[in-house]
Amino acid sequence: MSKVWFVTGSSRGLGRQFVQAALSRGDRVAATARTTTSLDDLAATYGDQVLPLAMDVTDKNAVGQAVKRAVEHFGRLDVIVNNAGYAQIGAIEELTEHELREQMETNLFGAVWVIQAVLPHLRGQRSGHIIQLSSAAGLIALPLGGAYHASKWALEGLNEALAGEVADFGVKVTIIEPGGFATRDGKNPNPLDNGHVAAPDPAYDPLRQRLGQVAGKQPAGDPAAAAQTLLKLVDTDNPPLRVLFGQGFQSMIQQAYADRLKTWADWQDLSAQAQGGADLQAAV
Repeated sequence: MSKVWFVTGSSRGLGRQFVQAALSRGDRVAATARTTTSLDDLAATYGDQVLPLAMDVTDKNAVGQAVKRAVEHFGRLDVIVNNAGYAQIGAIEELTEHELREQMETNLFGAVWVIQAVLPHLRGQRSGHIIQLSSAAGLIALPLGGAYHASKWALEGLNEALAGEVADFGVKVTIIEPGGFATRDGKNPNPLDNGHVAAPDPAYDPLRQRLGQVAGKQPAGDPAAAAQTLLKLVDTDNPPLRVLFGQGFQSMIQQAYADRLKTWADWQDLSAQAQGGADLQAAV
């Protein structure tokens, strides 16, 4: 049985690949982007199989209207892909309030507006699969990415809680954590040169220079392969809550988690002291 998708951030990158993969196997897709011009070729090729929708995820009312149109057009929704987002780069001290708020408005609140808009429909049909694009940046944190990390770490917790809330309604949730993918001219984009960079403070120039020597140099994954993998994931009866896409950051993530466990173990005596008296410890 073919599926009906609702995909945000469909104009380029992984989102575009996801839409093309779904359409190419006969699924139907409500593809959203800030403007639909970039989706004209898909409409010309796939006709009524695709519904291009102009939508800014930061506009809650627009999100609600887009979801309503998609349901009216296709009759149901099966796969929701929260993909829209970007990376704000800059040291914490360099970030303006506007930059930080815009990062959260798009990456975090935009995802929430989509989830809230689709859930009444998914609950009503007692089925559906919400796919949240997080990032390896939602599991580890590096200098100059504080705003982006904050948004992705927030999405990780939000969607883990969501999975527990909607399981009884037959709705599944999967958080995808991609590493670097060749989404720009066949290359792994350099996050330090992505158009969303805070005004630099010279105090951080040495750090920027060191990171610039390695940024974007990791092996780049194939976006088309990621899209085919997503098809397999949404066809799985029992999908995972979390899954890494690509292996570029796997060793770094494994080390980060091992370090956390070791730190907690090394400082467990201090943790016990913070618990308080023996009676309280026994109660716990």
